[in-house]
Amino acid sequence: MSIVWDPFTLGRTHLQHRLAMAPMTRSRAQADGTPGSLTAEYYAQRASLGLLITEGVQPSDDGQGYIFTPGIYRPEHVAGWREVTDAVHAAGASIFLQLMHVGRMSHPDNTPHHRAPLAPSAIAAGVDMFTLSGRQPTAEPREMTAKDIAQTIADFRHAAASAVEAGADGVEIHGANGYLLHQFLSPNANHRADEYGGSVEARSRFVVEVVTAVAEEIGADRVGIRLSPGLPIGGIDEGDTAGEQYRHLVSELAPLGLAYLHVFHAGDDELLRDIRSAWPGALLVLRAGRTPDAVGQDVESGLADIVPIGRWALANPDVVERLRTGAPLTEADPATFYGGGAAGYTDYPAIETATN
Repeated sequence: MSIVWDPFTLGRTHLQHRLAMAPMTRSRAQADGTPGSLTAEYYAQRASLGLLITEGVQPSDDGQGYIFTPGIYRPEHVAGWREVTDAVHAAGASIFLQLMHVGRMSHPDNTPHHRAPLAPSAIAAGVDMFTLSGRQPTAEPREMTAKDIAQTIADFRHAAASAVEAGADGVEIHGANGYLLHQFLSPNANHRADEYGGSVEARSRFVVEVVTAVAEEIGADRVGIRLSPGLPIGGIDEGDTAGEQYRHLVSELAPLGLAYLHVFHAGDDELLRDIRSAWPGALLVLRAGRTPDAVGQDVESGLADIVPIGRWALANPDVVERLRTGAPLTEADPATFYGGGAAGYTDYPAIETATN
């Protein structure tokens, strides 16, 4: 893993090594979407990772899917995130807020306005959603009008500006994992017959327009995007279209000069190699099921520049030191992944405490 410990420059962000914290939903914001002091402690504890990509942060009321997820579109959100970014910077790390609009992956009970969710087409995800009254099927969404699309792009632009106002070093646009941008890319979720659907080029349009607007607002070197080619999640089934879809999308995004592309790798190695060849900037690759010994393989082979760490970072605030020294990793407790307080959030011990 020798190259993993080399410095790297990501846009305007200078990193001491090639590890990063992957975005992970924790559902511990206040009811109005404002992060609290516990969130500041949580991220600051993990500052040794250098680059922290936050949990998904909704850019609007329409963007919320889960309960107690944070927002970044109101003054109180900005103030809450300022406490987080100040703590992270004081601890020596950089922080990107992940902008996540869930689209149809929602339920009216979970949003402030209790309206039907927005999506490219009126096709329900066919999965359950946790609400305060228990698990419920995701609602049938309302097909976005041209006005809805324009407003959503404006919401992303405003959220990016708000993130920078809150002290964030940049933003990552969530185009993966079955959420709104991924829904536009997938033919089984996007049945539109206008300029936003019906072909590889048209299905890419909304994603490109969102990314372009955000890059114009805060600077392309402060913007990353996450994609998950072929990942069957949230009712998404890209079938045999994934290769053509993502090769085209990457060719459209490449000229924008973004800080990075973050790929959640679902197993198509040939496609990943093609993306690496076509992408001129930094590439982050997250693989599920890695062992600690394999963490640096993609960097060593030149397939990736940065390696995001997920569950290990959740349960090991000092995961960098543990990986560097070969120390054992604490296992995360799934019962405390979402919601609650300090338990399973800020109370995981560092190795010095764990071994005493």
